[in-house]
Amino acid sequence: MAGRRRSRSETTTGDRAAARSEPKDSPSRNPTELAREICLRQLAVRPRTRAELATALRRKGIDDDVAAEVLDRYDEVGMIDDEAFARAWVTSRHHSRGLARRALAGELRRKGVDSEAVGDALDELDPQTEEETARALVARRLRVERTGTPEARFRRLVGMLARKGYPAGLAVRPALRPIMSP
Repeated sequence: MAGRRRSRSETTTGDRAAARSEPKDSPSRNPTELAREICLRQLAVRPRTRAELATALRRKGIDDDVAAEVLDRYDEVGMIDDEAFARAWVTSRHHSRGLARRALAGELRRKGVDSEAVGDALDELDPQTEEETARALVARRLRVERTGTPEARFRRLVGMLARKGYPAGLAVRPALRPIMSP
């Protein structure tokens, strides 16, 4: 059977066995190289904050000094930029989910972005845009919600806006207008 071709499953199985012989996270590997690899895998999925990457490295057992060295280098070359991450997060989450400043600030703080970067990113979201988004959310919700008394519909709309982080005054105005108008 010298000229026999291997089937695809035999090739895959053999390749997997060879890959398993040298584990990726083996202690014999250079910890700096391992930390870089972990960061690159995390960043390949989506942009991450420095704090998220530090947490991932800590979970994988990377020493804090090695993690700081790798993260500092990635910061220098621009692969980690918490300010840019915060701006992109605010733009994306406000437009896609309709989240208000308060909700966005909470999400960014949970991701480890410092308060100054959060404030700068939220400054790009002006009150006019936030109110327009609230009105659009109410209009979209009213298209599908036709049942209930005006008071019940009002409560549901205000509750929806409150869960998205809108302050009480901003949540009441857009919810009240369409319900009270004939």
